[in-house]
Amino acid sequence: MLKGLLIGTALTALTLGATMPVQAEESQPGKGVTLRPARATWNTGFFQEALVRRGLEELGYKVKKPKDLQNTIFYKSLTLGDLDYWTNGWFPMHNAQLPKNFYEKAGLYGYVVKAGGLQGYMISKKHADEFNIQSLDDFKRPEVKKAFDKNNDGKADLLGCPPGWACEQTNEHHLKSYDLGEHINILKPSYEAGMASELAAFKNGEPVFFYTWAPNWTIFKMKPGTDVVWINVPEIMPYKSQSEAVERMTVSGVEGAVSDPVKLGFVVSDVQIAANKKFIAENPAAKKFFEIFALPLADINEQNTRMNDGEKSPKDISRHVDQWIAKNQDKWQAWLAEARKAAKQ
Repeated sequence: MLKGLLIGTALTALTLGATMPVQAEESQPGKGVTLRPARATWNTGFFQEALVRRGLEELGYKVKKPKDLQNTIFYKSLTLGDLDYWTNGWFPMHNAQLPKNFYEKAGLYGYVVKAGGLQGYMISKKHADEFNIQSLDDFKRPEVKKAFDKNNDGKADLLGCPPGWACEQTNEHHLKSYDLGEHINILKPSYEAGMASELAAFKNGEPVFFYTWAPNWTIFKMKPGTDVVWINVPEIMPYKSQSEAVERMTVSGVEGAVSDPVKLGFVVSDVQIAANKKFIAENPAAKKFFEIFALPLADINEQNTRMNDGEKSPKDISRHVDQWIAKNQDKWQAWLAEARKAAKQ
C-alpha cells in the first residue's frame, strides 16, 4: 500500500514537472523576446503607451524604455527596423509624415480610440459671447484682435502646435489660406507650458485662444460649452495631407461647439498602433494584443487631468496603469487570453 502511494506521488511529481514549464510558456508567449518601443513627445499619449507596455510584459516580453521621438523620426525608424512599435499614431493626420515605403515595412493595428482624435481651435466662451465669435475669420475684426492681443503687437495671440508636431503645418496652412497672417500670431512654446499659461489666464477672466485636441486634459480643466467653445474655420480648405479625408473635417454633435455641425479644419483621426511588419509576423501574441486593445476617451482624459495636476512621474503613470487594470480586470484578462490564444495558432 505504502509502496503504491510512493509510486503514485512520484508519478504526480513527474507529471507536474513536465507540464508546469509548458503552462508557463503558454502564459508568456513573448518570453525571450526584447521589444523596442517609441513614445510620442506629447504627454497625453503616455498613459496608453504604458498600458500597452504592461500588457506586453505580462505576455512575457521584455520591453525596453520607450524613446521619446518626433513623428517623422519615429516612422522612419520603424521602416528601417530600428524600432518595433508605438501606440501614438494619429491617422489620417500623420499620413503626411510617413516615408514613402511606410506601408511596405510597417502597418497600423487596432484602434486605441476610434475617431477619438478630435482637433480644433477653442476660445473662452465669455468672450465668444461678448464679441459674437463664430470662426477664425472674426479675428480680422479690430475689437477681437485687441481683446486677444497679449503682447501688444497688434495681432491676436493663438497658442498653436510646437515645432515638429503634425498639426503645426495645419496651423500655418490656416493662417495662409484664410489671409490671417496680419491678424493672428501663432505662439509655439512647449504645449504643456503654454496651456498652463492659458489656464491661468482663463482663471483670471482673461481671453484665451488655443489649439487643442481630445483626448487631452485641457477639456477637463476648461469644460467645452461652459468655459470654452470650439469655433469654425471660415471654410474647409484642406491641407495636402487632409485632401483624402475632407468629409472628416466637419463634425456634428461636438459638445461645446459654436455651431452644429462645426467646421473644425482638422481631420478627426483614429488613434492607432503603428508597428514594424517583420516584428508583427514573428509575434502573433503582440499583434493580437494591438488589434484588440482599446480605451474609452473619458478614461484617457481623466488620467491626463491627473498628470496635469502633478501626477506625471513614471511612478505616477505606473500607478495609474495599476489602478486602471484593477478596475477593468475582466477586460484586461480577456485581452491577454486572446493574445495567448493567437500565439498557439
